[in-house]
Parts: sequence; structure tokens; C-alpha cells
Amino acid sequence: MSSKLLTEFLREISIERENDCIILPVTFYYPTATLLQYISKINLNNMSKPTTEVWQRGPLPGIIPLLQPVAHALLQAREEIEQVMENFPVELLWKRPAGMASSGFHLQHLSGVLDRVFTYARNEGLNPQQFEDLAQEGKDTAEKLSVIDLTERFYQQVDKALEQIKTTPEEILTEYRGIGRAKLPSTVIGLLVHAAEHTMRHIGQLMVTVAVVKEMAG
Repeated sequence: MSSKLLTEFLREISIERENDCIILPVTFYYPTATLLQYISKINLNNMSKPTTEVWQRGPLPGIIPLLQPVAHALLQAREEIEQVMENFPVELLWKRPAGMASSGFHLQHLSGVLDRVFTYARNEGLNPQQFEDLAQEGKDTAEKLSVIDLTERFYQQVDKALEQIKTTPEEILTEYRGIGRAKLPSTVIGLLVHAAEHTMRHIGQLMVTVAVVKEMAG
């Protein structure tokens, strides 16, 4: 697969689980053999996963009904990362296939966006550490980040997010919240829903990137 085709592949592919099958977009026309070569590392049948996804296991205690989907998505994301990053080689963390974002970037960005969006939902501005974390996304540190460093940071951020969701009353969900220095308009529920959908979007991208860099590494 050429660099141009692989770039297009990484941008457009989506993978969903349905009866342990890999579902590709109907508009995606690359040869099956070529696609399977790059996604073969995502073996859904062999993954140690629950028989149901989080949203299928019923309501979570202490969370209002309107925010149940947000909490379900974040917990699902945690399970997905636990599975896809298991035994992932640290030397592949910053590989950028076809110039696309690295696995390390996705892990940093997942944590960072959750932190920032939930800060805005509390009607607070970002602190210097959050700006530093934003600038660091996509880069290793002098101490050399490990896979555990990055995944544990995400898990901790999910825990913090869930605690905030539990203390968010229904009556403030439609309150205005400004985003960034420009104070772009949103609401509490708008920010929390965005955090959930953004997280799941990057989980999908991470899964594909992990599969591709493993395949390229042999």
C-alpha cells in the first residue's frame, strides 16, 4: 500500500464491533487482502473482553440519567485501551505511519482533552500545567514515557471525570460555558457529550494506528 493510500486509509477507516466482526465503511473500496494485512493485529475474537459493552450493562450508580451515556462511553474507552495497549512495544509509541498521529499522541490527547473539557464544564480556565500538557502532546519527554505512564494517566483522568459527572446536577446542564480565551459558546452538557464522542473517536484511531505500526514492525 502506497503512502498516499495508507494516509487515506487511516483517515477514513472506522472499526466497529458487531457480533465479533470487523465492519468497514460501505464506501471503502481497497482490496480486502490489503486491508486485512493492516488490521490483522486487531483480533476481536481473541481479545479478552466482556460479552457486553458498558452501555449494555445497565445504569451506573450515582449518575443522573442524562449523563449515563457519557459515563458509559468513558468506561468503554478505558476497557478498549486496556485491551489494545496490552504488551504494546514502547519503541513503537511515537511511530507515525504515513505521517499520521502516533499512538503516543492519541494517548496524550485523550487524557488532555478530557482534562481541559471537564475544566471548562466546571466554568474554570486552564492552568499553566494544562497549557504545558497541551504543548507536549505528540512528544516524548527526556525521561522517556512508557506505555504504562500514558495509559495510567488516561485511567486517572477517566476516574476524575466520573467523579465530576456524579456531582453534576441536572439543573445546570444547559448553563452556558465558555471555551478557551475566545469564550466560544457551549453548555455543560454540550462539553460533557463532546468529551465522550471525542474520546471514542480517538480510541478508534488509536486502534488502527496500533495495528498498523505493529504490522510494519513485523
